[in-house]
Amino acid sequence: MLAEDEELESLMLRRRQQLEQEMRRKAAEERRVQAELQRESILRQILSSEARERLTRLKMVRPQFARVVEDHLIALAQAGRIQSIITDDQLKEILKQLLKHFSAGSGRVEIRRK
Repeated sequence: MLAEDEELESLMLRRRQQLEQEMRRKAAEERRVQAELQRESILRQILSSEARERLTRLKMVRPQFARVVEDHLIALAQAGRIQSIITDDQLKEILKQLLKHFSAGSGRVEIRRK
């Protein structure tokens, strides 16, 4: 009888741990989704529809660079440095400036042959 109680207790403990882990995973996923929705909301507020379309196309071909651009734009908006909606032409200029910095860094791969 004692071994059965210990086994039952062990099973209950494992199940409780599984449930807690599942709850933590769901909470983390919910936080990630909320953060992404907030990012999208900020970008929707500061970009014209043409600029948003350009950024969406950029995400398809260069997702890492697009993320850098989004982060930069969001930081500017949160710092209060964006006074009006960013047009497509303004976004092009921002992209040119950021591309210089992005490609000068770790964006390049150099292969050396022996």
